[in-house]
Amino acid sequence: MKARFQYRFYPTDRQRHSLAQLFGCVRVVWNDALAVSRCGKYPGYNTLSKSLTISKKTEERAWLNDVSSVPLQQSLKQLEVAYKNYFDFLKGKRKGKKVGQPKFKKKTNSQSATFAKTGFSIKGESVYLAKIGNLSPIWSRELPSEPSSVTVLKDCANRYFLSFVVEVKPVQIDAKNPSVGIDLGIKTFAVMSNGEKAKSPDYKV
Repeated sequence: MKARFQYRFYPTDRQRHSLAQLFGCVRVVWNDALAVSRCGKYPGYNTLSKSLTISKKTEERAWLNDVSSVPLQQSLKQLEVAYKNYFDFLKGKRKGKKVGQPKFKKKTNSQSATFAKTGFSIKGESVYLAKIGNLSPIWSRELPSEPSSVTVLKDCANRYFLSFVVEVKPVQIDAKNPSVGIDLGIKTFAVMSNGEKAKSPDYKV
């Protein structure tokens, strides 16, 4: 099964600037795609991806080429998942907490950008992100397997984290006492030396 392992890191001033640029681009791509989706029927990932390619060739959105294309595409995939969860809830296929429509992202909220395998690599103690450089997380524990993706996060307190998605084996713990039975409807007796039966005291649970 999949699990997340998160580690804090401290970017340099240059990396902070690059990350701020990346977060802004991811946010714009999400909001642009969401605006198109809300104008009519959700067009799907493939159509939105083609629109992004065309948009990056325009003067208005040319600056999207300054960051890695990987997290931009991942943003569109995350939007598709959000819409799938929303539609499944409307159809009754998804139970539990209500799922609403995807919302526009704001600059004041926590920021994130996700890199698939083609956009990052781990070299020794460093993590390389495309067009960001090498980051040095605090490895509080080892990764159990090779990560399939990593999300760089900045929370509302301006702290930075790397969140890896990895495969882990489920742990099954055997109970020390598999079963415990209490029968409240039967009284126990002990035979005394004189042949009489002594009733044990009654216990209430």
